[in-house]
Amino acid sequence: MRIVFMGTPRFAELVLEELLQSDHEVVAVVTRPDAIRGRGKKLVSSPVKACAQRFDIPVLEYSSLKSEEVYQALISFHVEVFCVAAYGALLPKRILELPRFGCLNVHGSLLPRWRGAAPIERAILAGDHETGVGIMRMEEGLDTGDVACTAVVKIEQKTASDLSNELACVGGKCLVSVLDTLDSGTEIHWTEQSNEGITYADKLAKGELDIAPELTCKEALLRVQASSDNHPCRCEIAGRRLTILKACLASQDIAVPCGEISFSSKRLYLGFSDGVIELEIVKPDGKKTMEAKAFAAGIQGIKHGGITWSALNA
Repeated sequence: MRIVFMGTPRFAELVLEELLQSDHEVVAVVTRPDAIRGRGKKLVSSPVKACAQRFDIPVLEYSSLKSEEVYQALISFHVEVFCVAAYGALLPKRILELPRFGCLNVHGSLLPRWRGAAPIERAILAGDHETGVGIMRMEEGLDTGDVACTAVVKIEQKTASDLSNELACVGGKCLVSVLDTLDSGTEIHWTEQSNEGITYADKLAKGELDIAPELTCKEALLRVQASSDNHPCRCEIAGRRLTILKACLASQDIAVPCGEISFSSKRLYLGFSDGVIELEIVKPDGKKTMEAKAFAAGIQGIKHGGITWSALNA
């Protein structure tokens, strides 16, 4: 089948790679325009654009799909289906209705739970034990379409990035399976979403995953687990700002007052409202990623106690 693929981040890139290994033909890719990223303020292409360029696939870059220019460009490819994965913008009705088989979306949750932009992070933050991925037949509503080929994935201790990669790979295979079925002329069993259990995965706000002493240990650890380069988990220790990349519940019986730190047996601990967390891997602002004990070694007077930590700008 001739396909136009629409997507932007790493999740979409992995789905695209699965498509490119199939018998279907991706004739063009639509992605969000290059964006300024990082401390160097450099213009960076989306992962999907970079992937398409490696395979010499034409790339169209649009921040919105509402213009006549976009519509005419998509018509010109004469495709049978649009495949969408985390594109980053809504598709107008006339584009949804353009291809013969409509628009198929790879969505990273078990719909109707976690409709919206951040299903993976929201599933982790809610403490869900499992999530999944499915192929949704897109319509005008927000992730309200019928679903086929769902797959369940255990969350366990996976980070948001690891879980996203796993869901994308599984979702890509599901997408290829649905396309194969469409291409063969076999009828697909589409399942209407339930009206019960609907939840919405709002985009993460800036700083939403930062931690503070008044949180419970569970809440803090879920924020670390849900964090990523785009949405880091941050705090301030002894006046120094840092990003927490890996942490765990304190393995030994140690008491640390809420809002204070302790450095014992080469382990760095933070006191929370209901217990203690051990930091394992951190990245201080302006420095490289390091083990927490290396960061702690640079804090003067840390062995004497009484040193505090806080949320940013507390």
